Amino acid sequence: SAVIAEGEVNQLSAQRRIETSEDQYLAIINAKTAELFAAACKIAAVVAERDEATEAALDAYGRNLGIAFQLVDDAIDYVSDAETMGKGVGDDFRDGKVTLPVILAYARGSAEEREFWKLAITGHKISDEDLAYATTLLRKHGTIADTLARARHYGQRAVDAIGGFSASQAKSALTEAVAFAVARAY
Repeated sequence: SAVIAEGEVNQLSAQRRIETSEDQYLAIINAKTAELFAAACKIAAVVAERDEATEAALDAYGRNLGIAFQLVDDAIDYVSDAETMGKGVGDDFRDGKVTLPVILAYARGSAEEREFWKLAITGHKISDEDLAYATTLLRKHGTIADTLARARHYGQRAVDAIGGFSASQAKSALTEAVAFAVARAY
């Protein structure tokens, strides 16, 4: 729980800070979403009194699944609809959250586009028109596709983490959870 709290503090300090790097962002989601997923998965092995190798495999599975899940969530904030998502489209944008699609678009953008992102993330450009322009920039620079590609990468790492498990309904369910998380709702 200390790691999750630290991740929350780091996310709050990164909010509205467009200079957040991809590595910094991944560290934040590793300490938040991924840590929570890892703990939830590992506890199953602890409660079932499995060996340390199984605990470690489930920890790695959960951690990578958590990262994949968060990256997909970041992408669908810009490309899904409120009914599908269960939250407003563009909420991260309006809240000044610097997520991976934005980090990549800022890094790849022209000087004019970078200025737009600075104003948007600091809360000066958050209208529906600004959100539409932000989405246009994300697509122009391929950042949604790249974020989803990274999500698939972490999803594969989750599946690989349990590769040594014997074939079973449980292993199939874990593999299906990854497929669902990576392909969900958009």
